[in-house]
Amino acid sequence: MAGPYDLVVIGTGPGGYVCAIRASQLGMKVAVVEKRATHGGTCLNVGCIPSKALLHASELYEEAGHSFAAMGIEVTPKVDLEKMLAYKSEGVKGNVDGIDFLMKKNKIDTYHGVGRVAAPGKVTVTPEGGDAVELETKSIVIATGSDVAKLPGIDIDEEQVISSTGALDLKSVPKKMLVVGAGVIGLELGSVWRRLGAEVHVVEFLDRIIPGMDLDVAKQFQKILTKQGMTFELGTKVTGLTKDGSGCKVTVEPAAGGEAKVIDADVVLVAIGRTPYTEGLGLEDAGVAIDNRRRIIVDDHFQTNVPGIYAIGDVIAGPMLAHKAEDEGVAVAEILSGQAGHVNYDVIPGVIYTNPEVASVGKTEEELKEAGVKYNVGKFPFMANGRAKVNRTTDGFVKVLADATTDQVLGVHMVGPHVGEMIAEAAVIMEFGGSAEDLARTCHAHPTLTEAVKEAALAVDKRPIHM
Repeated sequence: MAGPYDLVVIGTGPGGYVCAIRASQLGMKVAVVEKRATHGGTCLNVGCIPSKALLHASELYEEAGHSFAAMGIEVTPKVDLEKMLAYKSEGVKGNVDGIDFLMKKNKIDTYHGVGRVAAPGKVTVTPEGGDAVELETKSIVIATGSDVAKLPGIDIDEEQVISSTGALDLKSVPKKMLVVGAGVIGLELGSVWRRLGAEVHVVEFLDRIIPGMDLDVAKQFQKILTKQGMTFELGTKVTGLTKDGSGCKVTVEPAAGGEAKVIDADVVLVAIGRTPYTEGLGLEDAGVAIDNRRRIIVDDHFQTNVPGIYAIGDVIAGPMLAHKAEDEGVAVAEILSGQAGHVNYDVIPGVIYTNPEVASVGKTEEELKEAGVKYNVGKFPFMANGRAKVNRTTDGFVKVLADATTDQVLGVHMVGPHVGEMIAEAAVIMEFGGSAEDLARTCHAHPTLTEAVKEAALAVDKRPIHM
């Protein structure tokens, strides 16, 4: 038996590795268990990081082919897909090597293999082809993340029918790609292959894209993606799929019921979401309660119904976002050391890294209406922003929602250039309980895209300057 440890973390994705590092900083003896050969979980290995590399590269390719000429730069770009995928892999390696370094720097013991909760205070690790090791610990944090959600009856082979993982490694650009699901993952990866030359058709069960985000933003975003060449079929469900050597035949029909039709595609990307990774962890044997969506049930301090066993990230309720898991990792480590760890779930930004980007924090208009909260709206289009005009990136807008009585900022929603970076300003002011007036009176550098945030805040009081 190895240990005793103060804390064993199962899973070294963003939640797990951050939790381990923070616990070590606070003086705990920490071990981590990871089933992959590398740390970083889905996010660094087959998620956030590699997808951003391909988004960045494909954006530059499209810009070179379509936007450079108007600025007086004459080039004829050519895609070397093999080299582009190598660039992506190099970025992934740099990041996962960085986590390895941080583990050593913080004197965290690492065990590679499948982790299982044997009992409160005991974790077994079974390495591939090796003997199981038992770890003894005061506390256990489960941070095993999530897995790709499957479509019933449809087999993902990662060649013709792919998940987000396969979409990062296609050996050639498909002529036609069918994306099932108009959420973040489907639209990001669909946009990569659309820019590289694929015809991309998106099928979504709901009657809108990017469910959960502000409807105003979703409508504008769909128009922009359509103008770029993506096609959408909303309120539609997939009922069957057959494969042959040349491609796939996908049967779809209206979600409300109706006549079925068949869509041909070379590649089908299944991007209908993710499910908590709770199988094989020994939760039932340990007596850990899970809900009907197989998420681990925790209290306000991230503790399960079994004392000493905690959970964070995608395996518990809340948005499946890396930064949400990181904040929970820090909070639970601080709670275990006797501090007041806390996560403010009202201020967790969400970003879609397409071009233009979509970013959101706080409540949407739909949520405020449903809750009966009276609010004021300020909107400002990038079309009226000096920097966006000169950069030729005028699609989109910024929207600020503020309480009608107190003027406190309740939500900020953006679609436009680099809004994934700009949303941080909104998160900071909301974290401090700031008002639209505070945002409007903060001096913003000129000419910058962030002036659109200031103008939207001014528009809450119906006094924007540049519109």
